[in-house]
Amino acid sequence: MTTHGIEFRNVTKRYGTDTNAPLAVKGISFEVPQGTLTTILGPSGCGKTTTLRMIAGLESPTSGSIFMGGRDVTTLGPGERNVSMMFQSYALFPHMDVIQNVAYGLRMSGVKKDEAMSRAREALRGVGLVGFDTRLPSELSGGQQQRVALARALVLEPAVLLFDEPLSNLDARLRREMREEIRTLQQRLKLTVAYVTHDQSEALAVSDQIIVMDHGVIAQRGTPEQLYGKPESEFVAGFMGEAMVFPAMAQPDGVVTLGPLTLGPRYSVPPGVVKVAVRPEAWLIGSAVGIDATLRKATYLGSFYEYVFETALGAVFVVSYDLARPLAAGVQTTLSLGNHGVSVVPVAT
Repeated sequence: MTTHGIEFRNVTKRYGTDTNAPLAVKGISFEVPQGTLTTILGPSGCGKTTTLRMIAGLESPTSGSIFMGGRDVTTLGPGERNVSMMFQSYALFPHMDVIQNVAYGLRMSGVKKDEAMSRAREALRGVGLVGFDTRLPSELSGGQQQRVALARALVLEPAVLLFDEPLSNLDARLRREMREEIRTLQQRLKLTVAYVTHDQSEALAVSDQIIVMDHGVIAQRGTPEQLYGKPESEFVAGFMGEAMVFPAMAQPDGVVTLGPLTLGPRYSVPPGVVKVAVRPEAWLIGSAVGIDATLRKATYLGSFYEYVFETALGAVFVVSYDLARPLAAGVQTTLSLGNHGVSVVPVAT
């Protein structure tokens, strides 16, 4: 039987004492298996940070139960939960050098100075910061400060490690490096991690499980492949990778027709009105059979082009990696659909 590092059972959260105030989190249940990384993903105001703060013990649920390692921690404070949280702002002490920052939590919990320093040095080695002990945070780059904050969280050997938008202050290249580093450390140390972000590519890159939240409820949860390849709602399809959603019809034989285009069934869909979510990279340009398309706008982005075509389906956004044959605005061509990046989504009732 899998042990759950974190388990939520029908948890709600309302801020303030007014029982008529809206719920920020509306009766959610999920598990984070021990030694895995779950990302809580969603737009601003969906309840993801409130959920993370309830895992940390910084907020108490209005109703429901929270378990960690099989123990009911619903009423316990942060100090009694064996969790470490890493914030977006890093929250390093500016007057302390790197090693003092990392050792601080250990010293506060009564670990002797020599042992705290030795464990802090080991944690810094683990995040690739050997020789930085006496530097002040102001002498470090953003990426280095990030690593110090990570070492400070890891040195406490928490049962659960929490990340709140940890990479949002970094530039694109550093974000990619740090998300790989967090994932590698998590897998190497078999940490149980809950990770909050609004960036779906970050979620796809680091997660064993993704929970997509929308207005305080869980819209869908599953592996990155499941959420990207088989979104269960228009909201999830639109959130996971900029999909455009078109009305379509599922025929009795399982074929789905989208205007003049037909899609073979990937999984059983009941006949009737459906929606088809199409990601920008799924369109094939210039195929023999397809819908007529006129290019309205072309944007060059180094490793790919972004195109906007006018079609019978309306404006269609397309990403093309064919750099050898760029298209100019005004050109007329056809668009058809590849196999990857197209999903049939049930219509909300």
